[in-house]
Amino acid sequence: MASASLNQTSKTVCVMDASGRLGSTLVHRLLHKGYTVHAALQPHYHLHGESQSFEELPFNNNNNNKRLKIFESDPLDYHSIMDALKGCSGLFYCFEPPSDQPSYDEFMAEIEVRAAHNVLEACAQTHTIHKVVFTSSATAVFWKDDGHVDVDVDVDERNWSDVNFCKKFKLWHALSKTLAEKTAWALAMDRGLNMVSINGGLLLAPDLTITNPYLKGAAEMFKNGVFVTVDLKFIVDAHICVFEDISSYGRYLCFNRVINSNKDALQLAHMLLPSSQSSTAPLEDTRVYQQRISNKKLNKLMVDYEGRRLQVN
Repeated sequence: MASASLNQTSKTVCVMDASGRLGSTLVHRLLHKGYTVHAALQPHYHLHGESQSFEELPFNNNNNNKRLKIFESDPLDYHSIMDALKGCSGLFYCFEPPSDQPSYDEFMAEIEVRAAHNVLEACAQTHTIHKVVFTSSATAVFWKDDGHVDVDVDVDERNWSDVNFCKKFKLWHALSKTLAEKTAWALAMDRGLNMVSINGGLLLAPDLTITNPYLKGAAEMFKNGVFVTVDLKFIVDAHICVFEDISSYGRYLCFNRVINSNKDALQLAHMLLPSSQSSTAPLEDTRVYQQRISNKKLNKLMVDYEGRRLQVN
C-alpha cells in the first residue's frame, strides 16, 4: 500500500519564526522526527518574550546540531527570507510580532500583511518549496458583521471574520490574522503554491496571560459558543500532520477544548490571573452554552493520517 506521507528524501524544512512558543516546539519535534531544520529567527529576537543568545535555544543541543541551521530572518526583509528557505522542501510559518512592537494595535495588521506577502512571494521564488503550512488563528474565522453566530449553522473553515466588524470593535488580533491569511491565500493561488493553514484556538502555554490579544472579545466568544483553546502538543501535531499528509488542503480549525461553561471559564481565569485576583466564589450559573464551532475536518485528517502511518510502520 502506498503511503500518503511525503517522500522521505525531502526532509529539509524551514520554521519561521522559530523564537515563539509554537515555532521553537516545532523545531524540536521536527528534529526529533529526523528532519533537517532551518530555524529562522528575527534579528535581536526574544525567545518566548525573553532576550536570549543562539547558544541558549532549547533545540540547540549537541545531538541535533548537524541537522539544525539557524538563520537571522526578518519577515519584512525579502532577501533574508530567501536565504533561510534555500534548499528547503517546506515552510512552517508562524508570525511573531517584532520586538519593537510586541503588542497588537491598529498598525499591526499592516506589518503582518507585509510579512505574509514577503514570505509567500519568497516561497514562490524558491523552486524546492512544495508545501507551506501557514499558522493563522480561529479569530480569523468567527467574528461576523453582526457579532453573533448563526444558531442553525456551526462555524467552520469556510467562514471568515468580517474585517469591518473587527475594525469597528478594535479586534486588532482578529483583523491582523484575517488580512494576513487572506493575503497569503491570494498569493498562494496566484503563484500556484501548495499551502494549508492552521487556524488555532487560544494557545495554552505557561507564558499565557490575560493581556494575550486573542482574548479581546472573550465574553462574546464565550456566549456565542466559539471560545476555543488548544494545547501546544496538539497544535504541533496538527502542523506536522497537514504537512506530511498529501491529502491535506485549505484551512483547518485547530482546537481541542471549548470554553462554554462557567466552570471552564473559571479554570481558564486561574491560569490567566494571579491567585490573588482570580475568584474562588462558588458558581451559581451552571449554564452550558452550545458549541457553535467545528473542527471535524482536522480531526478526520489526523485520524486517517495516524491510521495510514501505523499501517506503513
